[in-house]
Amino acid sequence: MNIVIDTNLWISFLIGKKLSVLKTLLLSRKLAIFVCDDLIDEIKKVTSKTKILKYISEEDVIATLELIDTYCIHVVITKQAVYPVRDAKDVYLLSLAETVCADFILTGDKDLLTLSSHHQTKIVTHSTFISEMLI
Repeated sequence: MNIVIDTNLWISFLIGKKLSVLKTLLLSRKLAIFVCDDLIDEIKKVTSKTKILKYISEEDVIATLELIDTYCIHVVITKQAVYPVRDAKDVYLLSLAETVCADFILTGDKDLLTLSSHHQTKIVTHSTFISEMLI
């Protein structure tokens, strides 16, 4: 199963110190988790903000980026999504999903969740994915 995890979940896992939950997804043999430069850049940008740094350490950020590097599949986006989204910054996630034929985008972003799907990709929360997929 091909999965894209939105930046807001990576950050939520970091802030909530729930990297073990994330590791469960990363280590699942049923899943292939895809990232792209835009996603990694956004993680770096968000985790460098002062208001976020109050809740996480630089070591946690480095550990997360190492998890991504070790367990995720890095791809170059080759398809550009054309979709009316409320937040133009979300287009790269839809483009990534198209590029890798993702089955799911996991997100907490209400703008994306209101879409519920994009082509073959279902857009769901992490908790919905876990409860429905029993990962």
